[in-house]
Amino acid sequence: MAAGDLTAGFILLLQTVFGMLGNFFLLYHYLFLYCTGIRLKTIDFIVKNLIVANILVLLSCGFHNVMANFQWHNLNRDFACRFFPYVRVVGRGVSIGTTCLLSVFQVITISPRNSRWGGLKVKVLKCVVPSVILCWIVNMVVNVIYLMYLSGDLSNKSITNRKHFGHCSAVRHDQTRDSLYAVLMSFPDVLCFVVMIWASGSTVLILYRHKQRVQNIHSIKVSSISSPESRATKTILLVVSTFVNFNTLSTICNIVLSLLNNPSLFFVNSSAIVTACFPTISPFLLMSRDSRISRLCFAEKRNTNSPTPRKKM
Repeated sequence: MAAGDLTAGFILLLQTVFGMLGNFFLLYHYLFLYCTGIRLKTIDFIVKNLIVANILVLLSCGFHNVMANFQWHNLNRDFACRFFPYVRVVGRGVSIGTTCLLSVFQVITISPRNSRWGGLKVKVLKCVVPSVILCWIVNMVVNVIYLMYLSGDLSNKSITNRKHFGHCSAVRHDQTRDSLYAVLMSFPDVLCFVVMIWASGSTVLILYRHKQRVQNIHSIKVSSISSPESRATKTILLVVSTFVNFNTLSTICNIVLSLLNNPSLFFVNSSAIVTACFPTISPFLLMSRDSRISRLCFAEKRNTNSPTPRKKM
């Protein structure tokens, strides 16, 4: 293995390990809150689906590439080259749809009641669960094409009509069909990015107007947006901006991969690293801004450090 491929594989391994630890800790946090009887918010349900999508991306994009590069597994290569890319694109698609839903849900939640979005606050609560389920179903159905056209390198005797992606290969089409395929597969990503940018801009505008109103009135009691809501909104803005940046690069890499005939293993690994960036970083962003996690950690630390009472003689 070349030095560049080895370095990319090692970076992807570290990225996958840290990302899995962060996502599983955040998932444990929500399960702990649920088991202790604390009522979770609607936004927590959206975040939990985002965590599951992150785990799928890291498992398929991280562990599969690492095991294939270092030859650590004995799985059927044909099965691995069909299953793991399919799981990766499904997880990535759900991650994009969930983050888009998260940004739209938050801008409606913080909108004043007398605004045009304020009347949708009750309706949007009923649409969250069906929207998430629909997002999973659509991504699982649309990306079935990965199960049809991908396979392992060694499982095809005829390699003249196939293009290679590291350890896997796909059916080779003409340049026009590849370009059309790249446009069709990238259109939902671009559409969601536009919606997220619009929602983030609207959120920033609402927060700015709210701040100006508070400064003019000189009284925080008349605030229509409480401090926890404001903190949650800023967290979502941070997550969405990080998501748009990394997934824009990921979309560009996917377009290039679909247009190249035989991309190098280094470029395939680099594309996997870019794709896994957001699933790795997002749980730490969410944990750093969630006050409930801080209170949970301090409570556990206080219980650990508190001395045990002595028994009276």
